[in-house]
Amino acid sequence: MSIVPKESIEVIAQSIGINNLSSDAALALAPDVEYRVREIMQEAIKCMRHSKRTTLTTDDVDSALSLRNVEPIYGFASGDPLRFKRAVGRKDLFYIDDKEVDLKDVIEAPLPKAPLDTAVVVHWLAIEGVQPAIPENVAMEAIVAPADNKRLEHRKEDALPVDIKLPVKHVLSKELQLYFDKITELTTNRSDSVLFKEALSSLATDSGLHPLVPYFSYFIAEEVTRNLSDLSLLVALMRVVQSLLRNPHIHIEPYLHQLMPSIITCLVAKRLGHRLADDHWELRDFSATLVASICRRFGHVYHNLQTRVTKTLLNAFLDPTKAMTQHYGAIQGLSALGANVVRLLILPNLEPYLKLLEPEMLLEKQKNEVKRNEAWRVYGALMCAAGNCVYERLKMLPGLLSRPNRQIWRANSGLDLTISNKRKPSNSDLLGHQPPLKKLATAAPAAVSIPTKKDISAAVQAGGAATISGQLPSRREWPTGGDGSRALTVAWKEEVDAGDLLCSLFELFGEGILSFIQPPELSLFL
Repeated sequence: MSIVPKESIEVIAQSIGINNLSSDAALALAPDVEYRVREIMQEAIKCMRHSKRTTLTTDDVDSALSLRNVEPIYGFASGDPLRFKRAVGRKDLFYIDDKEVDLKDVIEAPLPKAPLDTAVVVHWLAIEGVQPAIPENVAMEAIVAPADNKRLEHRKEDALPVDIKLPVKHVLSKELQLYFDKITELTTNRSDSVLFKEALSSLATDSGLHPLVPYFSYFIAEEVTRNLSDLSLLVALMRVVQSLLRNPHIHIEPYLHQLMPSIITCLVAKRLGHRLADDHWELRDFSATLVASICRRFGHVYHNLQTRVTKTLLNAFLDPTKAMTQHYGAIQGLSALGANVVRLLILPNLEPYLKLLEPEMLLEKQKNEVKRNEAWRVYGALMCAAGNCVYERLKMLPGLLSRPNRQIWRANSGLDLTISNKRKPSNSDLLGHQPPLKKLATAAPAAVSIPTKKDISAAVQAGGAATISGQLPSRREWPTGGDGSRALTVAWKEEVDAGDLLCSLFELFGEGILSFIQPPELSLFL
């Protein structure tokens, strides 16, 4: 049995002008009307749920009618609740009282005020720290909080009271405040504890620490400025910076301008720590790795980041008035930026710099043991930077160091040197020992043959590339045209340049530079 009574069908029929509808027809139409109403309401409920709402609106019913290809209901939409009235003579029949509006009255009614268009107005908040007195800026008296902590109200004659909202402060939760206090306490007082290591791990992995980033950056900048004599604190602060950089949930780019000066200070400061026994060299090496990682990670976002860092380090490296510790930090920073930076900035200035450095390394000319040790540290940093550069070049050209047709170079055409198949020494290995400034080798069984510049030039003129590398054909065998000729030309030039670079570094550093070159047997694995 239908829940729609036949009387409702008769009333609806009379509203559209059908006055002689029989009772049997109304009784037959009632179930179909119920089915259609249920169908429309189910579609309307679907539209409501897709709109993420819990209240059914008339818009949902219109959408359901359009989905069923039914003409929508026309009329004025109203946000007021619908008011039903009881039909006269019917206890269970209700209807909506829709007022009929005369179109003439609607046309003759005055037009409402047009809404204001959305616009953006630009004005100065402050000029060189002074707030201009313009209507857009609130007066300073209105910003000051009242003594009784009540909202300030400005009343004018014939005007409604206006509430002025005070500036919003950066509010941190109690948990974040406790977390920040605990991290700063561990950094300043207990940086050698196991709990501090756990705190660094938390800084590198937790996802809810972004509100604390400006506080950490300000804390690091302040502590580095005031505690350059506390080496352990500086190391702890740099480890905090490393943990913040490792956290993938922190957007740290807007705060790099606060962190970079602190890292650069720990890299090229004149003195770090208050004791001569303090190992500030390790802190400078660690800071260099941080600078290089920041440039690699954010260099594509800030295009002048590496340029500014490189310029700062180069000025510290080429300034003769700077201390040896500052030169060491600059060299380590430039070396960490890559082999191309070393090749373009350090190697062209290497020979004149070593001439100035050599007197500081000799006992006869420098009696101060501390300064002499610093000079040897700088010498080791230069050798490591140059060695890593030539290592990267020769790694791409394994044939340059292959055995030549002759087992031994003649005395008038080159040097025959022998090195063992040892690992490439690290920076600490070279800096811990003081190698001789230049050490020439005597004749020995050949393991790696190093041609001189004169031999390379003669080989180029003779077209005998196989004499040096044993792999490239001579110029007479090159193709006469096409891309193959250009490729061989580039390969020839790269190999000759690499050999020339190796000869130059050998003349400056002696046998020490050969420890960075892999034996020919290892070229198979590179």
